[in-house]
Amino acid sequence: MRQVIVTSDGPKAIGPYSQAIKANGLVFLSGQIPLDPATQQLVAGDVAAQTERVMRNITGILAAAGSSPAQVVKTTVFLKSMNDFAAMNEVYARHFTAEPPARSTVEVARLPKDVLVEIEVIALA
Repeated sequence: MRQVIVTSDGPKAIGPYSQAIKANGLVFLSGQIPLDPATQQLVAGDVAAQTERVMRNITGILAAAGSSPAQVVKTTVFLKSMNDFAAMNEVYARHFTAEPPARSTVEVARLPKDVLVEIEVIALA
C-alpha cells in the first residue's frame, strides 16, 4: 500500500512531487528546504537558521505520517558549501540526540531556490 502524505505542518510541494510517501512500513520524505509552511517563503539567515527550519519541516511531515525523528533510519544532507558542515551539524544534532540515524552529507553546486541546505529522510512508519 502506498499513501501520499500531505500536511500544513510542512511546506507545500513546489513541483511535481509529494511531501512524503508512506509505504510498506516506511516513510520517504522528499528533500526539505527552509520554506516556512505558513508563508511558503524562505527563512532568512545562515545555514544554522535554515537547518532549524528544515528540521521543523521534517518533524511536522513525519508527525503527519505517524512517525517522528526518533524513527528516522537514514538522512541525506545536501549543503551548498561543506564549509557550513559544523553549523549544520550542531543544529542537526539537537534534533537527533539519541541513536542518530545513518547519514550521508554532500556538497552540491546548487539547491532549489539557492538555499544553503536540503535534507531528505527515510523513517519507520
